[in-house]
Amino acid sequence: MAWKYRTGAPWRDVPDRFGKWNSIYKRFNRWAGDGTWERLLTEVQKQADAAGEIDWVVSIDSTIARVHQHGATLARDTGGCAESQESVVRAA
Repeated sequence: MAWKYRTGAPWRDVPDRFGKWNSIYKRFNRWAGDGTWERLLTEVQKQADAAGEIDWVVSIDSTIARVHQHGATLARDTGGCAESQESVVRAA
């Protein structure tokens, strides 16, 4: 499981030396469902905090991405059933 997340590879690409990928995936899912990962993280954080090896400072990024001026007027699918500008103009 650690190899998979360290590399970012798909489950099916886990090397054979670690066992069958499907078995590893099923165990990962079982541990996620029964709270094993949460308990593991809590214990590691507790030990690191006791040893003074953890920094609890939180950093929040408020980066804004603006669209280019020529992209602002392009049609886009919003997923809803909103009227387009053209239909509003014709109705008036």
